[in-house]
Amino acid sequence: MLLQVLGTAAGGGLPQWNCACPGCAGARAHPERRRRHAALAVHAGENHRPGGDHRPGEGHRPGEGHRPGEGRWYLVNATPDLADQIEATPALHPGTGSDTRRTPIAGVVLTDAELDHTLGLARLREARDGVDVIATAPVREAVRDGLRLDALLTPYTSVRWRELTVDPGLPLDDSGAIHVAAVPVSAKRPRYAAGTGPETDTWSVALRLTETATGRTALYAPALAVWSEAFEKAAQDADCVIVDGTFWDDDEPVRAGFTDRTATAMGHLPVAGPGGTAHRLARLPGRCLYTHLNNTNPLGDPDAEQHALLAHWGLEVAADGMVIKL
Repeated sequence: MLLQVLGTAAGGGLPQWNCACPGCAGARAHPERRRRHAALAVHAGENHRPGGDHRPGEGHRPGEGHRPGEGRWYLVNATPDLADQIEATPALHPGTGSDTRRTPIAGVVLTDAELDHTLGLARLREARDGVDVIATAPVREAVRDGLRLDALLTPYTSVRWRELTVDPGLPLDDSGAIHVAAVPVSAKRPRYAAGTGPETDTWSVALRLTETATGRTALYAPALAVWSEAFEKAAQDADCVIVDGTFWDDDEPVRAGFTDRTATAMGHLPVAGPGGTAHRLARLPGRCLYTHLNNTNPLGDPDAEQHALLAHWGLEVAADGMVIKL
């Protein structure tokens, strides 16, 4: 399995445009600390057309822009940074041969309906062959009816929705190389969807990605409100866990002064402390990394002492541009 980390920041990115906190000021002074909105790209297999409509002779000829990891890719979440994330990732660039508009990006898998994970869908309006979007039912309805992104995109390209389910899940595409299933983590819905849709814990999910040929599995959870039994099992079975690291400790949001709610109350388990995820992750057999860092999180500073603590626990912070091979 091949995963490409496209971004690792929470809402607003690092730096956040309207913030001069120490984290944002540090990222402005040291551009190497900048982080784009949290997102991932998953290599789904070799090039073929959506829906299995393979055209004989299609694909890259020798010398026509072939790159390692080339083929069909699915984005996990479509952030406001989507265009910059694609440009920073050569494997996601369009071909340079006779068909310069043939893109390797086949679609998007959504973990939730939050603005930071869905607004990038509008940037895919140029998709010549349309866009596959995989999401749970409440997320699909929020994006279609609340944000009206279907209506926005329809004059430009087609959007094909597929429902993301808990079990058994579904293949990313008809090659069947990668299988994706949802692990419910929160009933929290975005503010724009308040009072709409069903009461369900599939408003926000982790993704269990499995390579069918090898059985290797990655678990991606950019938001994690509760460490449930189902999440524990999925984490225990995973070769790699990439998990919510929004806040270092539970009081960080209050201490930073932008809210009176704790991290847990905001729907994010903190990294450290009695209710934190670090001690749970440290017991897991697979590789564990944090993503979705808020601008107030000291982990945004590579010299912060908290990095030594993570290293002691055998944990890492994912970096923008990181490639993970399982």
